[in-house]
Amino acid sequence: MKSLPVFLALTGRAVILTGKGEAADAKRRLLERAGARIVGEGDEAAIAIVADGDDATVARLKARGVLVNATDRPDLCDFTLPAIIDRDPVLIAIGTGGASAGLAKALRQRIEALLPQKLGSLATALYDARAAIRARWPDASARRRAIDAGLAAGGVIDPMRDDAADRVPLWLAEKGDAAASRFIHISLLSGEPDDLTLRAARLLGEADRIYHAPEVPPAILDRARADAARIRAAAPPADPGEGLSLWLELPR
Repeated sequence: MKSLPVFLALTGRAVILTGKGEAADAKRRLLERAGARIVGEGDEAAIAIVADGDDATVARLKARGVLVNATDRPDLCDFTLPAIIDRDPVLIAIGTGGASAGLAKALRQRIEALLPQKLGSLATALYDARAAIRARWPDASARRRAIDAGLAAGGVIDPMRDDAADRVPLWLAEKGDAAASRFIHISLLSGEPDDLTLRAARLLGEADRIYHAPEVPPAILDRARADAARIRAAAPPADPGEGLSLWLELPR
């Protein structure tokens, strides 16, 4: 990963936009959707979009400490603009680091066709239910496991359901607590991330902690959740802990 994806809150904030034509118009519409206050090169702002390919403009702005996006010039960009799937308040961004806007667009179109239009309503319903969720599961670990179970494929509030938002009260009223703790052994096919099975990739995205043999490479561990604990060990632990724990090893 060569850049860190972030979502900037731009409502009411100044953003420099230079250039004219179709590219500049497209960037203007995007900034307006985000609530930005569009200003010119001479104004004060922390970020800028240079839509006319003017190297001199880019140089002047960077000399002022402004972070710059130069349209179709990834070598000059401090940040790039992704293809966006908008299910407000859910945003899904697809970037290629400026390598191919066409590829990002193609991926966006395919992913967008899979997602329910009401996905944003589920996010809003979960936000509104925060107090009830905390009351239902006071322990943070149990709460996260319950949310994971509810949102899992086939779960009560599976995001792929059109009526998921309406089912949040049903999920809260369910009897029983979060999913039971599990410890799963995974024998990797190789040290290449492309060789991960769909099951292994899914479990890596869900696990609370990952125990792994010393020879498991970072490229595999990077596929896990960012907040999952990584624990190097010579053998699987006797007591892996609560939640979902994995043991990863390469074939002998």
